[in-house]
Amino acid sequence: MVGFSDVPQLHLPLLLAFYLMYILTITGNSFIVLLVIFHTALQKPMYFFLCNLASLDMGYISSTLPNLIRLHSQSDKRMSFIGCISQQFFFTAFTICEYILLTVMAYDRYVAICHPLHYTCIMNGNTTLLLAKGSWLASFFSSLLVVLFSSHLNFCKSHVINHFFCEITSLLKLSCGKNTDIIVLILLEGFVCGFIPFMFILASYIMIVRTIKNIHVKDGRMKAFSTCTSHLTVVILFCGTIIVVYMRPPSMYEPAQDKLFALLYTAVIPMINPLIYTLRNGEVKNILKNKI
Repeated sequence: MVGFSDVPQLHLPLLLAFYLMYILTITGNSFIVLLVIFHTALQKPMYFFLCNLASLDMGYISSTLPNLIRLHSQSDKRMSFIGCISQQFFFTAFTICEYILLTVMAYDRYVAICHPLHYTCIMNGNTTLLLAKGSWLASFFSSLLVVLFSSHLNFCKSHVINHFFCEITSLLKLSCGKNTDIIVLILLEGFVCGFIPFMFILASYIMIVRTIKNIHVKDGRMKAFSTCTSHLTVVILFCGTIIVVYMRPPSMYEPAQDKLFALLYTAVIPMINPLIYTLRNGEVKNILKNKI
């Protein structure tokens, strides 16, 4: 596993940055989870899904960054095949789950703003629990399918992965023979678990914007839109980065650039998500002010 060892002059600064990102991510997202659990004012569907997203982000960064820290702390850069496949399974599952959870959160905001009188009826305890469970189960099942195919790839080329984790496209570059089945599966899952949720999020926000425009009271419009800005910011950051990474023509792929973009969505975005949801959320800020 090459990691970022191709820039030895940045070895120590990068190692310190990785440690700091991991600590801040775990601390920030743990804070969100504890805040939702111990404050009854935040025990609503929106914050229940936020709690799931925070837990997901902790697992997401834990699937890649500890191994990256190990790569930069030791001279041995090797990784076992089982370890590589396990890492790929969890990373893929968490990526898909993030897409689905962001979609569920968009639906929650759509119901809250476009159908406020029916919100408590539609987003009841059973529905929110079912949506959360469905998000996790669907993502882990989808990831299992990818891993079952990728674990049977033939690696007759180099065994050097020019990345900092076992990313599927990096493994495909090292494989030989016909890989049509796994490529079709990846494209299919990308469409079902990536494109369709993104279009659903887009449709939800089109309806939300149309509803907000029809609110005649300015304060009402601002309050309605403020409940969506945090989620919309996270969607733009996460989905935008993924699209830039995976929707480019093959001729534009460069290992150094790919690793930099991958670091953004695997470490930087999970780290700043708690800041986005606390600094841009009125209820959370009020709770923090009262505690201070």
